[in-house]
Parts: sequence; C-alpha cells; structure tokens
Amino acid sequence: MNAPWQERYRPLVDRFGRVHTNLRIAVTDRCNIRCFYCMPADDVVFRPREEILSFEEIVRFVRVVAALGVNKLRLTGGEPLVRQGLPQLVRMLVEVPGIEEVALTTNGVLLAGLAHELKQAGLTRLNISLDALDRETFRRITRRDVYDRVLEGIRAARAAGFQRIRINAVAIRGITEQQVVPFGRFAREEGYEVRFIEYMPLDAENHWERRRVLPGEEIRRILEAEFGPLEPAPRPDPSQPAVDYVFADGRGRIGFINPVSEPFCHECNRLRLTAEGQVRNCLFSLQEWDARALLRGGGSDEQLAALVYECIQGKKPGHGIDDPNFLRPQRAMYQIGG
Repeated sequence: MNAPWQERYRPLVDRFGRVHTNLRIAVTDRCNIRCFYCMPADDVVFRPREEILSFEEIVRFVRVVAALGVNKLRLTGGEPLVRQGLPQLVRMLVEVPGIEEVALTTNGVLLAGLAHELKQAGLTRLNISLDALDRETFRRITRRDVYDRVLEGIRAARAAGFQRIRINAVAIRGITEQQVVPFGRFAREEGYEVRFIEYMPLDAENHWERRRVLPGEEIRRILEAEFGPLEPAPRPDPSQPAVDYVFADGRGRIGFINPVSEPFCHECNRLRLTAEGQVRNCLFSLQEWDARALLRGGGSDEQLAALVYECIQGKKPGHGIDDPNFLRPQRAMYQIGG
C-alpha cells in the first residue's frame, strides 16, 4: 500500500501536462578531459568531496522519486567513471523498486577497464561521447590526447555485451563539418548508433555563439548527399530528445538532438540531480531546489517528494534560447550534469 504522500505527488505532472519519468544523476563534477563546450581549459574549481552526495544519499533520493513514477535513470558527470566504485552504485540503483533502466553517459576514457563490471552490475545502456573521428580534431575539442583510449573503450563496451551503443557527437560549425561523413560511414560499417547534438550555450568560458551551431537539418543533408536517403525510424518513446533515422538501404542508424534549431521542450520528461544534491527541472534553469539539505538535515521522504513536486511545478514551457531575454545559467554543463 502506498504512503499518503505518494498518492499526493504521483505522477509528477507539471503545469503543462508533462509527466516526468526520467532522472539524470550527476555523480561528480570532475572530468579527465576539457571539452571547450563544457569546461574551462585550466584552473577548474571542483566541489569539495564532502559536498558531493554519497551513494546512499543518491539511492534514497531515487527511492523517493521512483515511488512518484520515475522509472529511468541516467548517470552523468562531469565524467561519471572518475567516481570511484561506480559499478557499486549501479548495483544499488537497479535494485530500487520501479526502476526499469539505468544508463550511463561517458567520455569513454576509462571505459575499457570498467565495461565488463558495469555490464555485470546491471547497467542497461551506454552513450559514449566522441566528437571527432580524427585525432587532431578530437584533441582540439577535448584539449587532451586520449583519442585511442576512447576507441578502446567503445570496443570494450561491445565486447562486454552492450547492445545499441550510442555515440554522441557535438556538432560545431567551423570544426566538425568534416566529421559528418566519417561518422555516417562509422555508423554504417561498425553498427554504432551515432547521434549529433547541437552545440548549446552551456560552456564555461562563455564563447558560445548561435552562428557556431551546426544544425541537425544541415547535417542530414550532408549525409544524404553522400549515402542516400535517411528514413524516419520508429519512435517508441515520444519524450526522447533525439529524432532517429535509418539509411534507406538498412545499414546504419543516425539520430539528431536539435535543442537550438528544433526545441523539444514540449515533450520533456526529465529532471536532474546535480552532484552536490540540487534538483533542477531543466538544463537551462536559473533555479535549483536543495535536496541535500533534506537528505542531511533529517528531512522525511514526504518532504523530499514535496521538494521534487515543487521543482516540477516551477518548470517553464521551454528553455528560452530563442527568447531575446534569454539568460544562460551561471553554471556550465559539467557542473549541472549532461
């Protein structure tokens, strides 16, 4: 029998009718590369370890939101694999009643040594960030020379038994146009699902400009000119951020995440928990709700549920990037959780 507070706050529906079933959990703000669209190059100030939620605190929060209808989790960072013992957290999360999927977004640098253990722990899916298929462009974006280690991690994930491994590539005009066709070939020949993500105003150095966004529609035209038509793929989850396509000959799957040119906010079902325990209802939110204060201050599960519900009710209809009065969040992507 459900507790009264579960009945009061379930399902997590906002003012615009969007039902929230997906939680993204940043387990750290630390990272082992320095992608310019996410982090500063030098002098990065990370949260002190004591401010970061423990595994037990994360699991307690997940138990509460799972009781409210959340059934999918994605672990992010920073780079989540720099958090020691991450497979143990996966094992803890997959045992929470109501959780159907635990996924991970990683840059792949440490994946070769952890892929098998993550699979054994119950990790459901993997998204691996790889913004270029040549070493020099990769180094220009990440400001680190670890290209071969990422490829090794991708191969290790496949060997560990992960299916439909997704490769995330941020699309940036003036840098990644020449990567589009190689990624199309990579998807067709290697069997990985490639997703192009438009460059968003979440970089730490405030260099984002709209003219540097390489739109998904332009990438699609480049791919079709080289490989022939792309046909819409079935979309079993209408709230997913990507619009997926398959090549007409059946070889290769491509996705487009177009938050700038084609916002999908009207179908968003996601909320976020930052590494230090702040709840956010949008990547671009200017407000946060402090779950850590409740977790460490004797707050009840009902109080946590009320806090999450208040956060969801505060969600705006869209991220507002196209609004002339748009204010970007003060925090960069690595501080929020991708």
